[in-house]
Amino acid sequence: MRSSSYSAMPARALRAVVVLALTAGVTAAVPAAQAGTTTPPAAPTTTTGVAAEPYMGWTSWTMQSSKYPGLNPKGDYSYLSEANVDKQTDAMAAKLKKYGYEYVNIDAGWWMDWSWKSQFDEYGRQKADPVRFPSGMKAVADRIHSKGLKAGIYLPVGLEKGAYNDGRNPIWNADGCTTGDIVYDDLRTTNGWDSAYKIDFSNPCAQKYIDSQARMFADWGYDFLKLDGVGPGSFKDGDNYNNVADVAAWQKAIATAGRPIHLELSWSLAYGHVEDWKKYSNGWRIDTDVECYCNTLVTWENSVDDRWDDAPAWTGHAGPGGWNDLDSLNVGNGEMDGLTKAERQSYATLWAIAKSPLFTGDDLTKLDSYGLSLLTNREVIGINQSSAPPAEPVTASDPQQVWAAKNPDGTYAVALFNLSDAPASVTADWSTLGFKGKASVRDVWNKEGLGTYTDKITQALPAHGSRLFTVTPRGTALAWTAHEAEAGTNTLSGNASVADCSACSDGRKVGNLYTGGKVTVNDVTVAKSGTYQIKVAYVSGDARSVLVSANGGGATSHKFASTGDWGTVNSVYVPVKLKAGANTVTFDSGTGYAPDIDRIDVPKSL
Repeated sequence: MRSSSYSAMPARALRAVVVLALTAGVTAAVPAAQAGTTTPPAAPTTTTGVAAEPYMGWTSWTMQSSKYPGLNPKGDYSYLSEANVDKQTDAMAAKLKKYGYEYVNIDAGWWMDWSWKSQFDEYGRQKADPVRFPSGMKAVADRIHSKGLKAGIYLPVGLEKGAYNDGRNPIWNADGCTTGDIVYDDLRTTNGWDSAYKIDFSNPCAQKYIDSQARMFADWGYDFLKLDGVGPGSFKDGDNYNNVADVAAWQKAIATAGRPIHLELSWSLAYGHVEDWKKYSNGWRIDTDVECYCNTLVTWENSVDDRWDDAPAWTGHAGPGGWNDLDSLNVGNGEMDGLTKAERQSYATLWAIAKSPLFTGDDLTKLDSYGLSLLTNREVIGINQSSAPPAEPVTASDPQQVWAAKNPDGTYAVALFNLSDAPASVTADWSTLGFKGKASVRDVWNKEGLGTYTDKITQALPAHGSRLFTVTPRGTALAWTAHEAEAGTNTLSGNASVADCSACSDGRKVGNLYTGGKVTVNDVTVAKSGTYQIKVAYVSGDARSVLVSANGGGATSHKFASTGDWGTVNSVYVPVKLKAGANTVTFDSGTGYAPDIDRIDVPKSL
């Protein structure tokens, strides 16, 4: 768990209190059509389009979780109701559908009454609360579809305690199977709230249970499922909280349910299982809830700003079929959002360039003009939905950052961020994009060309502010000189030592850079004095800072984002002043812990 998530713990704890209420349940029969016992499966359709691009839509959870006046008049989390889902459906169809927004996603609570008492059918499956959803879940999905939109639904992972019924509930369409057959004898618990019994997939009845849930959702007409509390992740680890088998079972169940269903996983999924998430799902939440569980929808410091630290490790894993989910984008309601205009734009910019799903939790019936402009800028949406890879930071994770991605047409999407609490200038240097000379620049948010800039562009930004550009190179490609950190001509000090590294460029790196450990790269030769953007390839299982200096001069501290684990290499650029001729470049841990250094690449010319 990254330390940056600690600030969100109280918010998650609040949600835990709510979802732990899932443990209280009643068993009741429901009409066969709603339970999925007699309705034929929906006609199979192609699955080609499932998660081909990051999905776009709306979620109920943000307003459910907020204490903003008037949102939850019947008590905490009471916003969720059929009437409110209908209102948001109508608003999406009228305001956002033409821009690509299509999913209306119903989150936790659809099977609970106002006091959060759970209800289940005779087969241990969630049953819609008749007060919240008097027409039933199929009718709600049908209405969403009638607007040309798609319907999403939610479940926590595992067999909810209220569905167990002393192990007596039969499993639908599975003769001889009961809920007692699909869990461990010791009733060990699982998910982020321990609100469910862990399912034992060594018994074939377990897959039959997941099949029955998937078939029920397909029969109701749902196109999306958020599976929540999944581990490793959700602030839990260990065998009891390893839900990879659950996710695999859901993928298998969806494949035979008769309807393509997008499977999204939540929350703070463990990076160590990224290949599992990619194999079995269409998206995975990389962080905790973005909501603040306070009197607004979000706050900048609660966890919006965490994403700049936490997203970089995941960028290389997103693509058609599966995307890194940064959580809901709540930038449309002004005061209710709890953010400044600058923060709202930065929030939307990161989500767009990181290719996160663009789903908002705002009240779509009350979008202000600025919020609507953020959610409907076609050029920004185009960046998010394009075939280009997700952007990643090209600079260190300092208060002033530059992120970029190369587009298939040779242009670059470039974002400048000032994450400090005071105004500051941010510079995007073309050398961090691999070229020098001139480039034409287009301001994406303002939809205007800014003309030609030579070697760089600098912008004065407000606190937490940003700019988003499309940069078209008109210059020449840079040539680089590589210097391996572990080369025998370099100088190691303190604890620093050479270690094997299969992912590193020459199979080795310099590690143990802590409490005074440092590596000095010698004989860094350039023809002309000036400030060079040096590309640093590094390995770091968590975010760490390092002091960078040249020729024994004053050092500058730079924070390097986590690469996800200690076997993955990422790279960023740091500015270093070099003199003409031979130089030394030092990476010093100072009094703390620094990342491992693989190599540096230095431009041959300015």
